[in-house]
Amino acid sequence: MSNTILLKGGIVVNEGQQTAQDVLVKNGRIEKIAKDITPDNSWDVVELDGKFILPGCIDDQVHFREPGLTHKATIFTESRAAVAGGITSFMEMPNTVPNALTQELLQDKYDIGAKQSLANYSFFMGASNENVEDVLKTNERDVCGVKIFMGSSTGNMLVDSEATLNNLFSKVPMLIATHCEDEGTIRANIAAAKEKYGEDVPMHEHPYIRSEGACYKSSSMAVRLAKKHGTRLHILHISTAKELELFDNTIPLEQKKITAEACIHHMYFSEEQYADKGVYIKWNPAVKKATDRDAIFQGVLDNKIDVIATDHAPHTLEEKRNSYFKAPSGGPLVQHALVAMLQKVKEGLISIERVVEKMAHAPAILFQLEDRGYIREGYYADLVVVDSNKSITVTKENILYKCGWSPFEGVQFDNSIHSTYVNGNLVYSKGIVIDGTNGKRLLFNR
Repeated sequence: MSNTILLKGGIVVNEGQQTAQDVLVKNGRIEKIAKDITPDNSWDVVELDGKFILPGCIDDQVHFREPGLTHKATIFTESRAAVAGGITSFMEMPNTVPNALTQELLQDKYDIGAKQSLANYSFFMGASNENVEDVLKTNERDVCGVKIFMGSSTGNMLVDSEATLNNLFSKVPMLIATHCEDEGTIRANIAAAKEKYGEDVPMHEHPYIRSEGACYKSSSMAVRLAKKHGTRLHILHISTAKELELFDNTIPLEQKKITAEACIHHMYFSEEQYADKGVYIKWNPAVKKATDRDAIFQGVLDNKIDVIATDHAPHTLEEKRNSYFKAPSGGPLVQHALVAMLQKVKEGLISIERVVEKMAHAPAILFQLEDRGYIREGYYADLVVVDSNKSITVTKENILYKCGWSPFEGVQFDNSIHSTYVNGNLVYSKGIVIDGTNGKRLLFNR
């Protein structure tokens, strides 16, 4: 393949507009964007016949399970699924085994990413009640942020000491991302559920155990601490309508110090579906009421919520097919997140320009990413070509997740990913992942 590729005859969706333009890619970056570029004989020319060209999606919250939990997933397998879904960059969480709580353990993950990831990558530094000194050594130029679990997680990652939280919020100069659920509230709700049901708690109790009150108490505390210390705070996976009151939509994203993320599952599913899907839609925070789902979607439209992500968190079918207390929370989403949002475009609920904003532009702004998130001359050629006239049905046979299942199994989406380019390299085309070229470590203009 030539180091120069011309994407010809596509519709570029970028910065709030759709325009019929060609995109010339050279040496991994976007060389030129113009109405009609005349090709050179040495270039690879890809005729798109009116297909959409989008900037690659940037997923700011994934769990790729490596190291330590590789029976569920690996950076290689899940990055393959990500690029097949149009996600060209990801930011991965520290609750692997061992937890990424030292700079050495964090570097181990970057070493794996450099060798194994087809997508561009960054890894959050983890915080605990005991590792503040290690957290403060984190380089904000090449690490996306610091993750605080203000709710239980794998290993020693629950930060429940208010003194530690004040210390972190007052001293960490870079972005802090939080999982917000109040542990005391959850424990009390579990006790009440056990008193009523014993150990055989039905799955539909999940949103009442991981309740609105648990989420709001923790989220409001995080916001209070951020305002007190002037912290750059990003609250992940908002799951309730009530939490939206914590966020401001009156100022531009570039000026916000407190931001929020919504995940695909909280905009797609609601508690009525526990009867049918059960453990397969068990996440933390929980999928809650339809009114919460609809409010979160509206929060995206109203800019109360700044980015759309996945919280991709695979478990094996054997692990998931269990009783309430034994079945882990989380599910795989990176392969189907973009087509799921494009289905909402087909339904007239959101524009394709707004999907691009929330899944590419906004994460780039929010994390201050260098040369990514837009289709601009000089930027890296992280590009997704979407065929809006070709549908795809999610089946066991076309799922790429190592865990081999999806909460969207049996669903037909009326768009499909035609091809994906990462740093100008074709990594996915017409249903086939093209291994052999790895993504790059993300850098941040801070």
